[in-house]
Amino acid sequence: MDTLLLSRLQFAVATLFHFLFVPLTLGLSILVAVMETRYAKTGNPLHLRMTKFWGKIFLINFVVGVVTGISLEFQFGTNWSRYSTFVGDIFGSLLAIEATAAFFLESTLIGVWAFGWNRLSRKAHAVVIWLVAGASSLSALWILIANSFMQHPVGYVIRNGRAELSDFMAVVASKFALLQFLHTVPSAYILSGFFVMGISAWHLLRKNEVEFFKISFRTGLALALVASLFVFFEGHMQAKDLAEAQPAKVAAMESHWETGARAPLYLFSWPDQEHQRNRIQILPIPGLLSLLAHHDINAKVTGLRDIPRDEQPKVWVVGLTFKLMLLLGVLFILETLYGFVKRNRLEDSPRYLKLMVWSLPLPYLACSLGWIMTEMGRQPWIVYGLMKTSDAHSATVPASSVMITLVGFIVVYGILGAVGFSLMARAAKKGPAVEA
Repeated sequence: MDTLLLSRLQFAVATLFHFLFVPLTLGLSILVAVMETRYAKTGNPLHLRMTKFWGKIFLINFVVGVVTGISLEFQFGTNWSRYSTFVGDIFGSLLAIEATAAFFLESTLIGVWAFGWNRLSRKAHAVVIWLVAGASSLSALWILIANSFMQHPVGYVIRNGRAELSDFMAVVASKFALLQFLHTVPSAYILSGFFVMGISAWHLLRKNEVEFFKISFRTGLALALVASLFVFFEGHMQAKDLAEAQPAKVAAMESHWETGARAPLYLFSWPDQEHQRNRIQILPIPGLLSLLAHHDINAKVTGLRDIPRDEQPKVWVVGLTFKLMLLLGVLFILETLYGFVKRNRLEDSPRYLKLMVWSLPLPYLACSLGWIMTEMGRQPWIVYGLMKTSDAHSATVPASSVMITLVGFIVVYGILGAVGFSLMARAAKKGPAVEA
């Protein structure tokens, strides 16, 4: 394997592993804040126990997430130096803002919250966890703005062979960035809601702390239900902007080859990219792809045959990850709607509780599929339309060095993941502490 492929694999491993922890930080901070707000208002010790129980898991997750994220920014200098040279003025400033204005603030506030028990009043301590949740979302916003520039570059000029920032507000206020934020962060809320529901269901099946975990389950359910519905409809709204900014990605998502109006959508298709056609295509629905992509049943949708072969993404990867993500999204809606019906009779619904225990890892899978689809759908561009991935890596770094560090990342991250998830599993199984 050459340096380019190894560098891509290394960044993919680091990113996907880091993103196992990021969504839970975003969503669980909200849920813990809701629980502590209830305690601050009522003084009910049950809500205090809930805050501390889920807060402990939140802290473990946050620490492991921080450790796994540190290496990502270093890779831009080691493995992707030509990319850093080309867009450093823009991308570097966004990452710097994220670190100084969001991540440092988030870390400081988490320290205040973790060590502020009995040092702050109930209400002041509850305010701190809300600030933590806000700082977490702010950090995610800046990261997604940086990623959105790679997906849909705006606010730049090409000068001396480099992309230089010309309009900071155009980058920050990019519609593409806003839509990506509105899709990614609520998806994290789904994951966090299912995380809380899965652990609560496990305890409810064993009749452990029934009142405690019924309230926890309903709290996670409320967030997951709202977020599931929102993400589904927001994804539909995002399709139009995506079709305009990255027509190749949309065509690959649905294995669409022929440019034309009233483009059909097949309920099942399997691409044959070598021959620029579908090997299998079943049950076409005329005009549905036009409607979904442009909100107009008569709109023209660009087909992959009108895109040069060397600028087409891997169609089977993009299409498969998209369809699996979509199916999981529908499943999440059905599960949470059923849970809403059963919310007051959870202990009498053992089959549903077992389903929710087994469903706990599914949002993790959906989030990973979403990022694979997003990043693979942009290929072969690292900055869409401006710079190809093959021109962005550090060509002078030997493949053997990248291979060694790739193996090192897999080993170290594997150990960190095992430790992190085992600590969270142990805390989750142990259950809440009994307050004196």
